[in-house]
Amino acid sequence: MKKLLTFAALTATTLTAQAEVRINGFANLIGGIASSDELLFGYEDNISFSEESLFAIQVSGDVNDKMTATGQLVARADNDYNADFEWAYITYAATDNINLSAGRLRMPLFNYSASKDVGYSYHWINTPRSVYDVPFNNIEGIRVDYSNYAGDWEYAMSVAAGAFTGPAFGSELQGDNVVLFSGEATYDWFKIRGVAGTGKTTLNISNSTTDSLVEASEGLTLLNAFGFGNLSDSLQWSEDKGEFLGLSIQIDKFDWFVSAEITQIDVADSFIAKTDAYYVTAGLRVGAWTPSITYEKSKSEYQPKFQTQINQMLSTQFSEAEIAAFAGTPIGMLVDQGVQAQLGAPLTALPTEASSPLVTGALNDFVVQGLLSATVSENSTLSATLRYDYDTNIALKVDITKYSDDLSDDDVTLIRFGANYVF
Repeated sequence: MKKLLTFAALTATTLTAQAEVRINGFANLIGGIASSDELLFGYEDNISFSEESLFAIQVSGDVNDKMTATGQLVARADNDYNADFEWAYITYAATDNINLSAGRLRMPLFNYSASKDVGYSYHWINTPRSVYDVPFNNIEGIRVDYSNYAGDWEYAMSVAAGAFTGPAFGSELQGDNVVLFSGEATYDWFKIRGVAGTGKTTLNISNSTTDSLVEASEGLTLLNAFGFGNLSDSLQWSEDKGEFLGLSIQIDKFDWFVSAEITQIDVADSFIAKTDAYYVTAGLRVGAWTPSITYEKSKSEYQPKFQTQINQMLSTQFSEAEIAAFAGTPIGMLVDQGVQAQLGAPLTALPTEASSPLVTGALNDFVVQGLLSATVSENSTLSATLRYDYDTNIALKVDITKYSDDLSDDDVTLIRFGANYVF
């Protein structure tokens, strides 16, 4: 926090001599406690303020009549309040309708992308994680924004291009050659928005801290060793095309509002499961009070990918030497134990035409299917939130969330409370 304020002061001092400088800030102080020791959004069964709290300062200044420089430093509690540049970009106003921005900036993925960290700007404690919790919110590159009117309609379009890095599955997801297009149209109380993006993505699972992916990485090495390099390459998440699609609708009559967003993320040429997610939210505004309810759903289904290559593997016949080599691997030892338990003889004692299907079946079950199932999930979340606008720049909130893992039938209830303010 101290470093953050020092930077802001130095920046203001430096830029004031050259141009008018605007300094704004926002903060979220959020606490929560879960109903059990099962983690939910980082919370356990002890009250914690370290999961979603943050403090941020945004500094912007006019370089000249056409150009503006913007920097945003965010200090997050889950990062020990170490301040990091989340935004650092320059914007050129080409015309009254067209702006060109370059640097590190926010991608226009969602309704609340630009204000995702500004808790004061929405009615939730935090944006719905089923949709908004993605590792590619920011991009280092360029963005072109266009806005205009057509009759009573206001519309805007954005195109962003560049690269990103972000945490995913206990490793780091890298995206290159990213191109994202978004468009929205607003008519009084109605707004509709669509977004589509693509990029070349890579996730090194050998560096993952997720146990299932670490085991899968070791299994891919085994596939290579036994001559199934093409299948191993197909399963790897390496420079594969990723796709992002989104659609949202908002109806805001001021006294009440309803909105929904739906997204799809897919990397077809890798082990990753396609993810569909959405939320629906509705609320009332009664004086300073805003009660609301939100339902979220996220589903990553198993997909039978690379079936031709898998069938080729399953029909492979091995030599005695290859079967002996397999029997010495960790997976081979498990297969050998099963064979001995059933037949009273080791795997290497069987004829190759009998042992080969056991080898390929084990590679398929333990490695291929294990990896294809590693990111399969399904969960739903129901939240009730109450917001109270204490002042023009301070909002107090309390939220009760029930999270359900629809595959394991495990439920966790989370109570959160917090204050959002801007200055």
